[in-house]
Amino acid sequence: MSKTALVTGATSGIGKATAQILAKNNYKIILCGRRDDRLLELKNELSAFTEVHTLSFDVRDKKAVFESINSLPEAFSTIDVLVNNAGNAHGLDPIQNGDLDDWDAMIDINVKGLLYVSKAVIPQMIERKSGHIINIGSIAGKEVYPNGNVYCASKHAVDALNQAMRMDLNPYGIRVGAIHPGAVETEFSEVRFKGDVDKAANVYKGFEPLHPEDIADIIHFVVSRPYHVNIADLMVLPTAQASATILKRD
Repeated sequence: MSKTALVTGATSGIGKATAQILAKNNYKIILCGRRDDRLLELKNELSAFTEVHTLSFDVRDKKAVFESINSLPEAFSTIDVLVNNAGNAHGLDPIQNGDLDDWDAMIDINVKGLLYVSKAVIPQMIERKSGHIINIGSIAGKEVYPNGNVYCASKHAVDALNQAMRMDLNPYGIRVGAIHPGAVETEFSEVRFKGDVDKAANVYKGFEPLHPEDIADIIHFVVSRPYHVNIADLMVLPTAQASATILKRD
């Protein structure tokens, strides 16, 4: 019997690549995102491999999160794997120049959004005494870098929540782990620089960054381990990256 995976932020980047690899490996997929056109396009693509259901909501919207997940049809209602991937970065300013709206967006999506989705899914995992939660963190959750302030704080929170979830859910046999990528070439930098494509492109110049498929492949490896194996915390960097601020560029 195939397992069901719910992936947030599934319309691009790591989330999309994760949905693709899991679909090709016999998981039923629940695609979650805000962009209906992209959800439909991805659903059409993945339906060639598996059963797919889409949920359109913003993880910041508490009411929408619970209503959407509670609306799942019976065929998708048992969630075996939750991939908390939705996240964002806004701005790269020193703290004294930070934009309050940017701060709210990062805390609301990266921290509160992860909590809302987890809260909506965990009860059924507890009831079954099985399940697997993968939290997508960042190297920014392991070290702080100049002008990273609130983004780094939000990803440090993900790191702490991942550890706390693993402890709290341990009595129920639920696996919990985090993957913390370094530089991955996605829409991430474009969002961070408010649509400035040139600035975003410069982030990845002179070295080969990770690709979304690299992280998706690791997620598939993690969730496919025997049930007694839980990969609890994993940092993944491109070979050219030694830390958040040290990169070997050509």
